[in-house]
Amino acid sequence: MVKLRSRIKHEFKFIRGNLGVLIASWILMNLVGGIPYTYFSLYVEKLRGTPFIIGIINFVSFVSLASVQFLGGYLADVYGRRWLIVSMTFGVALSNFLFAFAPSWEIVIFAVFIQNLCLIHQPALSAITADSIPPEKRGIGFSLITFLSSIASLASPLIAGVLFLHYGMLEGVRFGFILVAIFYLVAAVIRIRLKETLADPKAQRKRWIELFKAYPRAVKEGFAVWKLLPRSMLSLFLVNIIGSFSYALMDSYLVLYATKHLGIREFEWAILITWLTAVMIISSLPSGKLVDRYGRTKPLLASWLLYAPFPLMFIYGNLSILYFAFFLWGLSNSLFIAGYSAIEADLVPRELRGKEVGCSQFVTYVFMALGGLTGGFLYENISASLPFFIAFKLVIICIILQILFVKEPIKRHA
Repeated sequence: MVKLRSRIKHEFKFIRGNLGVLIASWILMNLVGGIPYTYFSLYVEKLRGTPFIIGIINFVSFVSLASVQFLGGYLADVYGRRWLIVSMTFGVALSNFLFAFAPSWEIVIFAVFIQNLCLIHQPALSAITADSIPPEKRGIGFSLITFLSSIASLASPLIAGVLFLHYGMLEGVRFGFILVAIFYLVAAVIRIRLKETLADPKAQRKRWIELFKAYPRAVKEGFAVWKLLPRSMLSLFLVNIIGSFSYALMDSYLVLYATKHLGIREFEWAILITWLTAVMIISSLPSGKLVDRYGRTKPLLASWLLYAPFPLMFIYGNLSILYFAFFLWGLSNSLFIAGYSAIEADLVPRELRGKEVGCSQFVTYVFMALGGLTGGFLYENISASLPFFIAFKLVIICIILQILFVKEPIKRHA
């Protein structure tokens, strides 16, 4: 027992300082973060939205998120990570009150726009996380984050289901958003304890209007960073774009299709999402060890192979088949998060991480915006199953590109 305790302590001794603060805040946020989103598409329907309106909400969500990625990456690499993360976490927290009291889907669109502008801190958050994990521990480090976050989020779908049974769809989701706002505010206070990791950030703090004037330069430097990165990173980026578009095609319509075409009840859906989270919990740490021991590319390929049958299993499934499909999806998510995060940190130098993340997330979110809008149009106007068929074909393309062009990094950056 003493030897086991000593081994565990040695294995996870890197969890301190910034990483400890971030994990504590993520645990709080994930405890409640999924509650209102378990039935979000059904909530929009209650506010007189249609599947295509849901697609428009997705489009606005991802376009607004994309619009701040370049600037977020630039600010993270020039002015530092901490101030951006702390201030914008407060903004994200407060925006949840807009969702909670929205009288119609039009206000939901406004709330999505405001909240995603506040997510300008995402590149800084990715950068400070990569900065805080030793290179030899990146697989297990990112998996540990997934593991703890997933454990925290395990109760969210069940709470959403209970709120649905007790208050109904509309009031249950509203109460969920209020809980999210409160917990996120506490997480924001915890993040005040973060320490800056950028070696020499500009000390001078500019006014926001002056910072936004830097946007053209941020875009230019964001695209220019790819000239300094290995070809494998560009290939990985391309695979992720296609996969993200594929996912966005069907993501917001899973609960609609399940409840309206497969006969899955609302509370059964909450149990399915809980099962997905449980699978990710069980598989996250082993996935990290696989990435650290056998390299990054093999687990990444395995993640795509496991995910590939999911769209077809979903549209032709019953409750039993969906449990197996969500099992494969959970394994795929764990492998992908550990593998992608680790190889991205390996291939990108510390001083370029903010710009690289900003640029890659900008393009990814643009494609997810288009995917969500396309999925909503196809679902409402052509066939509810068509977005899932297209998603399946795109995943096959991802597998082929992954095999041909994504190579194991020779050198790993600190």
